[in-house]
Amino acid sequence: MKALIAEDEIHLAEDLRRRLSLLWPELEIAAVVHDGEAAADALSRIAPDIAFLDIRMPGMGGLDAARFAPSACRVVFVTAYGDHAVAAFEQAAADYLLKPVSEERLARAVARLKCRDAPELLLSKLQQLLARKEEPLRLLRAQVGQEVRLIDVGEVCYLQSLDKYTAVFTRESELLLRTPLRELSTRLDPGEFWQVHRGIVVNARQVIAAHHDPSGKITLTLRDRPEKIAVSRSHAYLFRQM
Repeated sequence: MKALIAEDEIHLAEDLRRRLSLLWPELEIAAVVHDGEAAADALSRIAPDIAFLDIRMPGMGGLDAARFAPSACRVVFVTAYGDHAVAAFEQAAADYLLKPVSEERLARAVARLKCRDAPELLLSKLQQLLARKEEPLRLLRAQVGQEVRLIDVGEVCYLQSLDKYTAVFTRESELLLRTPLRELSTRLDPGEFWQVHRGIVVNARQVIAAHHDPSGKITLTLRDRPEKIAVSRSHAYLFRQM
């Protein structure tokens, strides 16, 4: 099995290549390119079995480059924007990953790609998910005693997984939601809420500094919370420019 990665941000391309090599050692990364024209050329020349294409790249975008993929190539679109999903599925995308891509989400994508006997079932499920057209959550509901408190997501500093529950930290309070973080995070706006650790999602607007220690570990300083937030190595690329 051969794969192509097309991603205009070099460090993101390398991070995806590294993570795929851990999740799927047998997969050969035949080429890594950084613009749409190079992706189109590689799709025609290499004829990969799988292509991971960023949608927004210099020159030709991933949706246009995908038209050069051989018929047997399964295309996975990787993007920070959710508004291209309809166009992606019209091209029979094998999957649609929103940046930053969590370890769990990438692992699920790899598992689906390995399941070569059920591509139509996969597409059907993804299309059903897309058809829901759920808007990102704007209010969270937390039980406080006998009352239900509504929390505007803009007030959230970060969320932390507590098994089947989620702790929500605002400037002035810590509340508990009866929804696991893995379920809740799929309904938050990925442009505003970033997964920085397996069990932590932060409000990107709250991050005012990323501290890098000599060992390469990163901790975040938030605007309205005193505690420091640790960033896992798999999500460190989000803060390499800070």
